[in-house]
Order: sequence, then structure tokens, then C-alpha cells
Amino acid sequence: MPAHRLPDRLAIPGQSRGTCAPLDAFNTAPAESARRALLTCLHSPRWADRVTAHRPYPDLPSLLAAADEAAYDLTPREVAQALARESLPHLPPGTYEAAHTALNAACAAYEAKFGHVFVISVKGVSPGEALDHVLTAIRSRLANDPEDERQVTAEELRRLAKGRLVELVAHAGP
Repeated sequence: MPAHRLPDRLAIPGQSRGTCAPLDAFNTAPAESARRALLTCLHSPRWADRVTAHRPYPDLPSLLAAADEAAYDLTPREVAQALARESLPHLPPGTYEAAHTALNAACAAYEAKFGHVFVISVKGVSPGEALDHVLTAIRSRLANDPEDERQVTAEELRRLAKGRLVELVAHAGP
């Protein structure tokens, strides 16, 4: 998936990055900094506001559960707005040009059918299998009706947000 640059804004002013745990940095960051950082995980202002408002989190599983719950409450319009800010899946370096062509064609067909970009989490998929995973999923999901695909897409957005959130918190600390 797209590489998201993780902001350095989560450092606590006046403290060195080595003196606090990553989750502590997230919990104590100014609300607007935390909100901006969360928007790099999922482009939903209401989601970011809700996750920010429920700080502090005692541990990473609690943060991920709160993020998941907030994502489940997104309206179809909010999901569409979040999707509008997503980008196409990135292929691993060294992928053949034909693979790029196949993926672009599949994504174009998907966008024509569903009206938004194809999203999928490839967390846990080896780089060598990512292309096959993405192409298999997009071909399979092209067979979905719009309502079923809306649910699958919302779940993929939640998975992407949680994966990005784990990276965000991991990079916020020492």
C-alpha cells in the first residue's frame, strides 16, 4: 500500500524522543497534532476526532479497538470521502511493466463499476506475493454487487487504518 510519511509532530515539546514510550507520545501530543497524524491513517475527520478525543489509551490494543469502533460508525458518505483520498496499491520494486498494466486495467474496471479507488491491505503478505494477492482480490471483488462491495471496502479501510496506526505509534516514540 502507499507509503505514508509518519509525522514527527507527535514528539512531546520539551522532552527528548528517547524518554517516552511511543504510545505515551501519542497520548500526550497536542490534540491537533494527534488529529493530523491520525488523518494520515484514515482520511476521515470524524474518525480522527473520535480517536483523538478518547485519549489516553492504556495500550496499543485499546487504541486499535477504539479506532476500529470509530471506523465502524462511519457513514457511507464518510467512507466515500475517505476513499477519495486513498491511492492505488503500490507494487513492489522490480515488478514487471506487464504487471503494472494488468493492475491499472483492473483498477480502472473497478473504479468504473464502483465509483471509487480499489483499496486493500497487504499487511502480512510477502512482497513477492503482493501483486498476485491484489490482482486476485480485485478480480474477485469485481463480481460483488455494490452493497456487498461497500461493506468489503469499509472493512479494508479499517484494516488499512489499523495498520497505519500501528506504524504511526511505533514511529512516534524513541
